[in-house]
Amino acid sequence: MRRRGGTAGGGAVPALSAVLAAVCVTAVAPGQAGAAQPAAGRAEAAGASGAYVFADGIQQIRGAASTSEAPRLDAGGTYKDAIKGGAKLVYRLDLDAKTNAYVSAVAVPEPGSKVGSSDSLKVALQDRNGYDCSSNETRFGAAEFPRPVAAYAHRTLNRDRSSCQEAGRYYVVIERGSRAASTPDAWDLEIRHQLEPGLRTEGPTAAPENWPSASPPAVAGEPRERAGGASFHDATGLSEGEWTDRIEPGQSLFYRVPVNWGQQLFAGADLGSTSGRGFVGSALAVTLYNPMQGVVGSSESVTYDGKQKSADLDPMPPVKYENRFDSGSSFVNTRFAGWYYLRVSLSPKVGEEFGKKPYGLTLRVSVEGTPQAAPAYDGPAGIFAVTEADEDAAANGQSGPEAAKSGTMKLVGAAGIGAGAVLVLGLGAWTLLARRRAARSAARAVDEGPTQYGPPTAW
Repeated sequence: MRRRGGTAGGGAVPALSAVLAAVCVTAVAPGQAGAAQPAAGRAEAAGASGAYVFADGIQQIRGAASTSEAPRLDAGGTYKDAIKGGAKLVYRLDLDAKTNAYVSAVAVPEPGSKVGSSDSLKVALQDRNGYDCSSNETRFGAAEFPRPVAAYAHRTLNRDRSSCQEAGRYYVVIERGSRAASTPDAWDLEIRHQLEPGLRTEGPTAAPENWPSASPPAVAGEPRERAGGASFHDATGLSEGEWTDRIEPGQSLFYRVPVNWGQQLFAGADLGSTSGRGFVGSALAVTLYNPMQGVVGSSESVTYDGKQKSADLDPMPPVKYENRFDSGSSFVNTRFAGWYYLRVSLSPKVGEEFGKKPYGLTLRVSVEGTPQAAPAYDGPAGIFAVTEADEDAAANGQSGPEAAKSGTMKLVGAAGIGAGAVLVLGLGAWTLLARRRAARSAARAVDEGPTQYGPPTAW
């Protein structure tokens, strides 16, 4: 009878073991997610030293000198290359006739290198006949010091145009303009390619003529601390308000703000005062970029004499799909919702004049307008949208990688709760099964009477 009873109890053990194994696997998941922390720590250390932090999982690529050998860029991919002074690199795209296409490039000169006002980065997207579907060029301008700069190009579907509308092969051409006195060493490149779905039904094709351009009143409340990131990839999330940080000479800090359809972003930066005497022209460079790193606006003429200085960006038009059909760059580059990026760079000459130390920085952010419905996209909007998770990430000051990790941990937590429920149910089922089998065994013992092992009273 013991054998039967033991077998009855042991029959439930495999089921219980399976449940426990599932729980153990779930319990390991947080540890696996935490394994990425050392890499994140290294990224923060790199950011602290002024180095640009490239995207996780970035792919190495080598652009060609001719379209005949151009390597392909895949949609959703991020690539790393390098470009020397005066060089031109070519890449290939395979596009359909249903989606808008975007390619951006971020150029990263070496800290301490020499750049001039006419040094530039140009990105063009061309068809097979060498026609520019679009092109954009960014220059260092009056702020003649090395810092990450970016430009983008696009193929936009437009029923009123005949060029660049068909499916087929297109080419991305990235050029670096460089004067003779500039450092000729290669600049690292971070290249992105993204697609935007077309519309199920066509909407307006003209940008609004009238829009609110008056700056809103200052946001009430005390400034809050928030440390900037070291690149577009790990830019720190910001919501509406005033934010304080510290910036060192020669350093560039990155922040990101979610801007939804129908909303407009107002932003500015203040450089705090310091002791000592001196003068630095174009000391602070502030640039606003759209979700594909296209320049929306910039301020690069802030001089510094040790007294506090302020840089305000021009008002940004409300984000609307039809902005893309306007001729002005501020409209064209506010064509979609998503994360908008602020890059703030401090000239290394500030360190030469006033000392190599951290300087106080205040960012002012205001997002005006009620979010409107998204366009009737014929597919997922991808990065060209603002979600509740994005709003949470901005409020919590999370970068893209941090927000992704937080989302993963929430899924792991939900899985853990589910596994815990399974364990409770499993234990309950096992206990019930064991009791039922024990009861059946006892009943059979009464019916069968004494066995070879002796009477029940001998147990």
